Amino acid sequence: MSRFKRDEIRVFRFVRRGMNLANGVIELAYAFDDGAELVERITIPGAPFELDAAWKQALEPALTLLHLIAGVSYYKAAVPDEIRVEYAQLDEATAALMDIIYLQGLGEFAYRNGLDLRARIRFPRGGKALPQASAVGLRQHALVAIGGGKDSLVSIETLHRAGVGQTVTWIGNSQLIRACAEHTGLPTLNIQRQLAPELFEMNREGAWNGHIPVTAINSAIMVVAAILTGADQVVFSNERSASYGSLIAGSGEVNHQWSKGWDFERRFGEYVAQHVAADLHYYSLLRPLSELAVARQFAKNSHYDAHFSSCNRNFHILGERPASRWCGVCPKCHFVFLALAPFMPKPRLTAIFGRNLLDCESEQAGFDALMEYHDHKPFECVGEARESRAAMAQLAERPEWREDALVRRFAREIAPQLAGEDLSLEALLRADGEHRIPPALWERVRADFAA
Repeated sequence: MSRFKRDEIRVFRFVRRGMNLANGVIELAYAFDDGAELVERITIPGAPFELDAAWKQALEPALTLLHLIAGVSYYKAAVPDEIRVEYAQLDEATAALMDIIYLQGLGEFAYRNGLDLRARIRFPRGGKALPQASAVGLRQHALVAIGGGKDSLVSIETLHRAGVGQTVTWIGNSQLIRACAEHTGLPTLNIQRQLAPELFEMNREGAWNGHIPVTAINSAIMVVAAILTGADQVVFSNERSASYGSLIAGSGEVNHQWSKGWDFERRFGEYVAQHVAADLHYYSLLRPLSELAVARQFAKNSHYDAHFSSCNRNFHILGERPASRWCGVCPKCHFVFLALAPFMPKPRLTAIFGRNLLDCESEQAGFDALMEYHDHKPFECVGEARESRAAMAQLAERPEWREDALVRRFAREIAPQLAGEDLSLEALLRADGEHRIPPALWERVRADFAA
């Protein structure tokens, strides 16, 4: 292909999308201007798929939804002013959903690259309103997304106790996630996603690059998988803390994990129920919980201590770096260690991480950022600053932790500046707030979360 010239590109095109039910391969085709197609392929195991008329009808809008959302990986390479969808006229609801997913989902990307996308992102509309979706006869079963960290494992164990049949599902080739999924003892579904190889060449030639709303893409993939496998639930494990971003001086709030937040969940879940299948429920089981509440739930069970990892340095688009499950220096390692510390015996926690991160003075700046002390919250999937401050305050009162270097510094230097702030854990551990958990299931799991 000719050299990629991002600043000369004027149009991003959604060319075609389709699925071969005989082999389970989905093809999503995109292009810039009049250039060659960029073809992404997603493979759903279990082919051949034989769908009745109702399921086939639901599959069509699900494929379109996936095509539109997954296009963010390619659109961001040049962020041109014009967007075209060549095989359909989008109705207002679909176009508006895409506008918000691209604008908010690329919020960190835009901030880091100094771009203003508000005038650029506008999906074409003009098509007739989509009909109200009907129930298509899906069975009571959950596809549960697993990422190898504590959150999804809490969901899996909670659903198991509630008697919900589930298939543990992940996208990609992570051996760490595979090992964690297999350790659950439940049925598994490993979906493969192959990005268009030309995208990597574009990146080498100066394409815009940065964070994208991966959870939105994975959600759309799993909606398609749910229809193909007949499951009536797609379950993620995003807690209420995900709805709060980093407060950037001069820029306002920028949420690294917007597609894990309530705004995305509500919009996406309502769209799926209204326009794909009325009996397909998309929700996060942990939405009513804070990160600290999730950590408390995880600490009750040591079954996954030697298997889980929330360290993002273990997960890379071009492959894993599995020398250690915990690097100990990234924001995710810092936060997970701090969140678990109030609920886990110290020897157990330090055995998981291989060392005591709160006694490492070299990690001071990282923990300060978690508490929004002299810095903003990191662009990572970590809890609210008030959770980090509350966790540190708890540790400062406990003999086994209070002499550790960073806890001692917190008590001496930071805590006096927090006079008047409620640093107790009680309110943070309470399950409350908006969620999309089916009412009957919520009744079964609410007591579990409160215990």
